[in-house]
Amino acid sequence: MLILNLKLNAERSQLMDKKSTIFIATHGVMTKEVGVISGELELITTCDDNGVLTLAITYVGAKDLYTLPGEDYRLNAPSDHEVVHRMLATVLERP
Repeated sequence: MLILNLKLNAERSQLMDKKSTIFIATHGVMTKEVGVISGELELITTCDDNGVLTLAITYVGAKDLYTLPGEDYRLNAPSDHEVVHRMLATVLERP
């Protein structure tokens, strides 16, 4: 029974909540890999149940994902993921 519980807990910690928003970046968004990208972009954020947040951006319809600068993003509460995602999308879409 203990092994089963440990396995279930390990599986739960791997669960990821994923959010995606499409927007137009007229002034561009800085990425680690290629510098500034602009145009019709998609912000993709994921958050695991420990609050670890991953931020990525891509051109709409493209497969290549780029990372936003910074690292070790962690939310105090995974339930804040939706709000943080919407805030980031709004800031990145600024005119």
